[in-house]
Amino acid sequence: MIERPAQAGRPKPRFVLAFVLPHERALEEARRWVRSAWIAPEALRKAKIEAIRGIYVPAYLFSATADADYSASIGEHYTETYTSNGKTQTRTVTEWCTLYGRYTAYVSDIIVTASHGIQNHELEAIEPFDLRALHRYTPRLLSGWIAEEASLEPETCQKLASREAMVEVNRRIAAHLPGDRQRGLEFDAKLTDVQQELLLVPVWVLPVIYGRDKKTGKDKVVRLLVNGQTGKLFGKRPYSWTKITVLIVLLVLLIAGGSYLAFA
Repeated sequence: MIERPAQAGRPKPRFVLAFVLPHERALEEARRWVRSAWIAPEALRKAKIEAIRGIYVPAYLFSATADADYSASIGEHYTETYTSNGKTQTRTVTEWCTLYGRYTAYVSDIIVTASHGIQNHELEAIEPFDLRALHRYTPRLLSGWIAEEASLEPETCQKLASREAMVEVNRRIAAHLPGDRQRGLEFDAKLTDVQQELLLVPVWVLPVIYGRDKKTGKDKVVRLLVNGQTGKLFGKRPYSWTKITVLIVLLVLLIAGGSYLAFA
């Protein structure tokens, strides 16, 4: 971490989540992921897993109060008795009604990336982070580690966080609704008392090189991200179309063989 003079417009971290997962465990998780990629190119499965590094990634910790007006169709089950062909039988019937209401909740602990290098869906894939281990920021906590500065505008990050907040509001309203079934949930929510603090989260980053692209001449790389607290890993596996083709052929042969035996 290199201390630089204060610069207007450059936000300073307020909180830090320290690394818990050691280097060896992060490597072990990465190797397990590579070995389990059975439908990936064989070159990936044989790739060397070595160059892993720990980075403190900038993110925003977001919270807000959500006020929502909602409507939904609520279904209540009941049993009715009827006669068919002289026999008395029962069946379950659902009676639907429209419900309108207002829902207010405090939405917190939403983390979104503040980095151009690590996309929000990547960071989301290795969540959750344990916010009980939150520390006030001090450069001493980052001694010996690489720390990235925030490169996304706070307004951009707030839009990302607001979208995640709306997903959470939708989930909470759906869980709050009465009835045996529900459908057609719609809501209009406003966020107030918005708080957004810059946070540094621990991430192990590992580029796995598994060959060279013949067309571009560039290395084929899969980037793995490992949560520095929990070991949760994210990586986008490439697929071997040769292996997929062989698998499809084998399935077709098995189905054809089963059909032949059935009619024999």
